[in-house]
Amino acid sequence: MTPQTASCAILADRHPALSEGVRDLLKSTFQTVYIVADGLSLKDGAKRLLPALVVLDMSLLGDDFTSVLKEIHTLSPETLVIALSVHDQASVARSALASGARGIVLKRCIGSEFLTAINAVLHGEEFVSPDFGLNTKIH
Repeated sequence: MTPQTASCAILADRHPALSEGVRDLLKSTFQTVYIVADGLSLKDGAKRLLPALVVLDMSLLGDDFTSVLKEIHTLSPETLVIALSVHDQASVARSALASGARGIVLKRCIGSEFLTAINAVLHGEEFVSPDFGLNTKIH
């Protein structure tokens, strides 16, 4: 998938100020950006819209993060996922990627890294914010 073919993205986050800024960044690549604020709406959107990308705040789902990601991949196998996190522990990045996310960006780094993450993920690469301190590939 290339940015030219990316038509739809879903942003799952319940923080309005952050959502608006991230939506604006997503609009530089996607024709349509939907914002949802809970796991049920996210799963419904993934099933109905078959988005090219889901951007997901890990804290939105809590302990259900892994199961919801698996369900998204079942409902929409081509959908790529970028996780957002406020926590910069390497274990958080490993967990997100092991759950099926193709990238993870620290919320404090969205302004400087988010577009790079989108580009990398849409071109089949993995992206991990450097502040996680992981020096090697996880997968």
